[in-house]
Amino acid sequence: MKSLIKPIDRRTFLKQMRGLACFAGASMLVPASLWAQNKMPDLAVVNGEIEPAVKKAVDMLGGMSRFVKTGSRVVIKPNMSFASGPERAANTHPLVVKALAQLCRQAGAGRVLVLDNPLAPAEQCIENSGIGAACSAIEKDMAQTVSDPSRFREVEISGAKSLKQTDVMREVLNADVLIAAPQAKSHSGAGVSLSMKGMMGLISNRRVMHRLDLHESIVDLASLLTPDLVVVDASRVLSSGGPGGPGTVLTPKTIIASADMVAADAYTVSSFEWYGSRYSADQIKHIRMAHQRGLGRMDIDKLKIGRATV
Repeated sequence: MKSLIKPIDRRTFLKQMRGLACFAGASMLVPASLWAQNKMPDLAVVNGEIEPAVKKAVDMLGGMSRFVKTGSRVVIKPNMSFASGPERAANTHPLVVKALAQLCRQAGAGRVLVLDNPLAPAEQCIENSGIGAACSAIEKDMAQTVSDPSRFREVEISGAKSLKQTDVMREVLNADVLIAAPQAKSHSGAGVSLSMKGMMGLISNRRVMHRLDLHESIVDLASLLTPDLVVVDASRVLSSGGPGGPGTVLTPKTIIASADMVAADAYTVSSFEWYGSRYSADQIKHIRMAHQRGLGRMDIDKLKIGRATV
């Protein structure tokens, strides 16, 4: 076989080496953190047992220390609104919430609260969901349901098209970090209930959103309450009958994480069956509108997706 290696003279060799040296020198000027971020996926998708899958997904995004700093006040927002157990898939699995809370603590969080404004009686939601017990193993009263009007404050939403103002939990407004931990589930009004829709559990009066344009209101609220990190619980998926069930429950054993709420929701929609059919992200109105308003990206085919199994 004819050799593919062509001989070069000394001058050419030295010229090429100088070019490599310049490139290497320039690369030394780039912070290591920036190189690491460039290698990070936009989405982390992990299959396996819940707690190691949550940790792996967060690690793939740079670890919890990317989001939570020493002394940070953290609010984790799961689905905790229904008085049912994990098997119904109406609430976030307690092991997802526990894993996230532990990661926040390990990253140095000063305080971690797990909050939701329930639709069912508060004590039943805390107990039956399993989230109360899971969080109490870390700290008493970490998981709380909030419905007392005194714990909310009115906020104007700049640039809103439908929901101009709303009352938000004071703990959320005072938080340094907001983590969305939605259960992947269908929703009779919004199509799906994921991270953006889940922000409705942090306000006092969500009924008004149903009287307005629900999808547009979801996007308005998401422009105000934008999570720093989204970890979607797709260990089970309530494919129909949501948001409260009972309905068809899939068991893909998947955790989906991203710093982009729109991307996380878009990927989740495209990955599973809903009501017995497949949908693309742009078929869900609030996801499409959020993308158009620049709140995140739904063009998941153009995003860097990291995958793993644990």
